[in-house]
Amino acid sequence: MLQKLWVLAGLCLALNVHAEDGKEVYKKEVTATVIFKSGSTATGQPILYPNTDQPEATMLQVDIPVGKETGWHKHPVPGYAYILSGQLTVQLKDGVSNTYRAGQGFAEVQNTLHNGKNEGTEPVKLVVVFTGVAGQPITVKAQ
Repeated sequence: MLQKLWVLAGLCLALNVHAEDGKEVYKKEVTATVIFKSGSTATGQPILYPNTDQPEATMLQVDIPVGKETGWHKHPVPGYAYILSGQLTVQLKDGVSNTYRAGQGFAEVQNTLHNGKNEGTEPVKLVVVFTGVAGQPITVKAQ
């Protein structure tokens, strides 16, 4: 549970101006905006956290030049992305795709092959946070 809260706080996903009891958490000069809040990935899969005594959170900035792509890969652990600039199209093997623009966030698909493409006119910059297990991969390239 603590690992889950850390990741959500790290991405500003669970920041809320009011606590559950309605009391203010931050001073009124401070604002907090929920980027997204969900118990499922972008394709509706439930988010499944690793059960481990060696949790490890990893935050990456990913830069994708215009016309380039990540290559087919999958994530064996939960990941959360926030688009800083540009637009990213994420395609699945079954042909389904979603496009995300600057200011949008989403939960990465888990254990599902996908490819991120920059089909826009400016470089894509995104921040991704993964909640994994120390010493284990967060991304696995397609065979």
